[in-house]
Amino acid sequence: MNRLTLALIAATLLAAPAAHAAGADRPVELASLQTSTAKTGWLQVLSEGKPAKAKARARKDVNISPIQRELIAFDEKATPGTIIVDNSDRRLYHVLGNGIAMRYAVSVGREGFIWTGTNTVSRKAEWPTWNPPEDMRAREAKKGHILPISMEGGIQNPLGARAMYLGSTIYRIHGTNQPSSIGKAMSSGCIRMANEDVEHLYANVNIGTKVVVRD
Repeated sequence: MNRLTLALIAATLLAAPAAHAAGADRPVELASLQTSTAKTGWLQVLSEGKPAKAKARARKDVNISPIQRELIAFDEKATPGTIIVDNSDRRLYHVLGNGIAMRYAVSVGREGFIWTGTNTVSRKAEWPTWNPPEDMRAREAKKGHILPISMEGGIQNPLGARAMYLGSTIYRIHGTNQPSSIGKAMSSGCIRMANEDVEHLYANVNIGTKVVVRD
């Protein structure tokens, strides 16, 4: 059986649950899976993400994560669609159901700003405006960094290309203008993703999605 046939079989098996998890009319994109820890079988068949990466590099408003997202086997019990952020390994898991999840590298809160809890996505925004909290502005001013009261969305905006707001808190899952921070604990509590990855997740997440942040 050739590679194309295997890929078509895998896509057929996954299309229904993936679309349900995404809450959209199109299936979740199964791409960007090159990794030394990729599972055998059809996960390896779907391990080519070159077209998506080439397209992203052609865009000036998108940065690429230094750690590629992966479709992985996921044995934990969680409702399809759930987002799980693991602070210790600095990864975000979007549970697709059927024993699989999309795993993204993220930046989490640095020492003194890390947190855990459960909430839901209450709002979504494309190229969001950044309104740094007053305590952040005061904190940065002591370091000689003067932050704006408000900053319109754009490639230089710290919130990046997309933002998913968590309940009524000040925290968000959002893009970044510092892709080098991905995989590290460098944020003020928000969950940072490279713009390429946050656009990918954003397209497959609905308002009301459960978000679990854990150690």
